[in-house]
Amino acid sequence: MGLPRFKSKRDSRQSLRFTRNGFRIRSNGKLNLAKIGDVRVKWSRALPADPSSVTILLDPSGRYHASFVVDVEPSHLPELDTEIGIDLGLTTYAVLSDGQVIDNPRFLRKAERRLKAAQRELSRKARGSKNRAKARRKVAKAHAKVADTRRDWLHKQTTRIIRETQAVYLEDLNVRGLGRGRLAKSVHDAGWSAFRRLLEEKAARYGRTVGIVPRAFPSSQLCSRCGHRDGPKPLAVREWTCGACGVLHNRDLNAARNILAAGQADRLNAPGGPVRPGVAIPRRARPDERGTHLGDLPRTGVRAAGAGGIPVL
Repeated sequence: MGLPRFKSKRDSRQSLRFTRNGFRIRSNGKLNLAKIGDVRVKWSRALPADPSSVTILLDPSGRYHASFVVDVEPSHLPELDTEIGIDLGLTTYAVLSDGQVIDNPRFLRKAERRLKAAQRELSRKARGSKNRAKARRKVAKAHAKVADTRRDWLHKQTTRIIRETQAVYLEDLNVRGLGRGRLAKSVHDAGWSAFRRLLEEKAARYGRTVGIVPRAFPSSQLCSRCGHRDGPKPLAVREWTCGACGVLHNRDLNAARNILAAGQADRLNAPGGPVRPGVAIPRRARPDERGTHLGDLPRTGVRAAGAGGIPVL
């Protein structure tokens, strides 16, 4: 078969996949791999079902990981009547529409001194030497510790939010664009994309709803009380007073409430309806309104209605 091919020049992980006939889990907890033998495994959790395949990963820090593929049914949580909007930021990681504030842990910023020392030690080693390989592994372990800590924190926060709320609404942030600006290191350290991805995955698993408000929605410019648009404001302005109703707003809390109202409007109103605060109350359709067009229906499934309202497939 020849030498293994590295499929990405940016990803230095090495992987090996075993199908169902290529591995076996022993009764003593060891993992038996074809042509390798029994391997000791430190199990992070019990498998919910029999795995169909396993992938062995080697990361840059020298750690091996076993990733199993299992088929499980989604377990829906009991329905709740609470919905929240979330405004993500850097000063505080997230502000919820109900007033909760999640502080920004800044894992990379806190580990910068240790990372700089390890990188400085690596730069002194001769290229191709064994000491340089050891120093490179030390740098990789320091970065892996930061990534693991951030991933664990994100899992805990998203799990708590999904368990306590029925619907979550977020703003569609341009993370790639923000990652090119002067706040790039703080943006990447926050992990907003991973936060959104984990929320969507867990919502699909537990029967929750995650709504995304378009990035063009002016959440920081609207008054959540009266809907008056007060115009753009620099990031240094953390509080402002509405020019129409005179209410003093916290910038992040006001944006979270606007995101909640916009997400509810987009979810409860007819498609194509207005998406802004104050229109989230569902209304009864008028007799003169048209129904679903045939072009809006999927290509497979119900295509037209036959006699007596019976769908014709």
